[in-house]
Amino acid sequence: MIASRAIQHLAPLLVALAATSAALGGGTLGPTWYSIAALSPAASGGAMLLLSDGTVMCKVQTGPAGGLGNGWVRLRPNAQGSYIAGTWSTLASMGQTRYYFSSQVLKDGRVYVAGGEYGTGLANAEVYNPLTNAWTPTPAPGGNVSDANSEMLPDGRVLQALVAGTLRSNVIYNPVTNLYSPGPSCLGIHNESAWVKLRDSSILMVDRHAFTSERYRPTTNTWTADANVPVALYDDFGFETGGAVLLPDGRAIHLGATGNTAYYTPPLSGNVGSWVAGPSLPAGQGTPDAPLAMMHNGKILCATAPIPVSGAVFSTPTSFYELDTNTNSFTQVGAPTGGFTVNEVSYAWTFLCLPDGGVMCARLDSTQYWIYYTGGGLGPLAAGKPTISSVTREASGAYRLLGTQFNGISQGASYGDDWQMNTNYPIVRLTSALNANVHYCRTFDWSSTGVQTGSARVSTLMTVPSSVPYGVYSLFVTANGIASDPRPFLYARPNCAADIDFDGLVGGGDLALLLAGWLTNGGPAGLGDLDGSGLIDGGDLALMLGSWGVCPP
Repeated sequence: MIASRAIQHLAPLLVALAATSAALGGGTLGPTWYSIAALSPAASGGAMLLLSDGTVMCKVQTGPAGGLGNGWVRLRPNAQGSYIAGTWSTLASMGQTRYYFSSQVLKDGRVYVAGGEYGTGLANAEVYNPLTNAWTPTPAPGGNVSDANSEMLPDGRVLQALVAGTLRSNVIYNPVTNLYSPGPSCLGIHNESAWVKLRDSSILMVDRHAFTSERYRPTTNTWTADANVPVALYDDFGFETGGAVLLPDGRAIHLGATGNTAYYTPPLSGNVGSWVAGPSLPAGQGTPDAPLAMMHNGKILCATAPIPVSGAVFSTPTSFYELDTNTNSFTQVGAPTGGFTVNEVSYAWTFLCLPDGGVMCARLDSTQYWIYYTGGGLGPLAAGKPTISSVTREASGAYRLLGTQFNGISQGASYGDDWQMNTNYPIVRLTSALNANVHYCRTFDWSSTGVQTGSARVSTLMTVPSSVPYGVYSLFVTANGIASDPRPFLYARPNCAADIDFDGLVGGGDLALLLAGWLTNGGPAGLGDLDGSGLIDGGDLALMLGSWGVCPP
């Protein structure tokens, strides 16, 4: 009996280890839902955000059921990089209560939230700093933010929709000055719409309960009319629609509450692209306020529910599908809770793309979270793979990474008009050469907020947590779950390069390692090549002997 109980206790952790090993190592896994082993300290309040240090920040209830409250918790992956076996902690609470609100992770790693369809935060906003675990209010945006979109602009400002007056107005928030300025109004109603960022950083939307579409152009700060959509995406009763996402081939797809879908192809020249009808959702399903996520293999995980009818905009049950846009086919997958459906409305679910290729899932009012790994024969898309050209240490102690494709092939997950859970920014992971432990670093000052940046050179700054031991690591940059090839990374004391065994002392152990690598390049990390000549020789020996003794502080 004792042995049986021990096995039951270890089972979730063993599953987590297997899942993480396959996810980080590129093995075959799934398609399967995995329950996160530990329950959240509080029930989900909907939104999930991937912080730039690889942890997940989740809105939770701190009051009545239904998403209300101002609380947040954080999920941190374990030492093997597993989110399934991760641990929870409680974060500082917002100044206002919010449910259904705009959200963005800013270029400096802070978090912006605005408005709330329910709660006290309807007409205000605030910013969270993960380094200080503190919220700071912004000036009032100048109107209500409810059922409202937001989007990062190329310069790091936030285009914020206001749900007031004509339901077309916008403002622009500058996180550097902490000020709002007037933004251009949309041509049609943006309330309830889904925004999607295209390759040129323009923002595409379909006007509410209409067949017209338009695009915001950052270069001119204007919304311009685009082509008409051939099918209805909004239902006639709640004016709801589903999410939208950029596809690997540069098109965008919008999923509708009506069961219709539509593809948009950007123009090769001029201002107007083209729309065509996409595949209809199966079995009388639609996406009224329902999540989707672009997985690392290019397929789309989506939640669906019955198409709205008069008197029943939101109905049960919720089903889950993978959409392959190459074949225009939907394949039903199991539900997180088991079986194929859940007796819950679709708006209760949210998705978030994780750095390890999984899709995290939250259910409103539940302390249980899940992660979906698609597995099968398709691995991460090569077209979305970041590359690292250089890693250099700055005078500040931060590292600057240069390369390509740090922003991924899409923005990741989409819900429609509420809480934006984009992940098109670089996440850095270190894997220890000593024990294979995984450490996530904090990134900030991203040079790009775009998507599908191709061969354009991009950069980010990175800081290594103080808890990371000095040593030799493999460094990966991931974007929406697609990882770069590993790059050797030597994390050493800045004033003691000769301490190549990382014990805080230049002594016999370091000398033995240097002599063992004599007349070599020191391996991929250059361990022992102190003068950077590409060869361990007398010059390096002289530098080591000159540094003999205790490393300076």
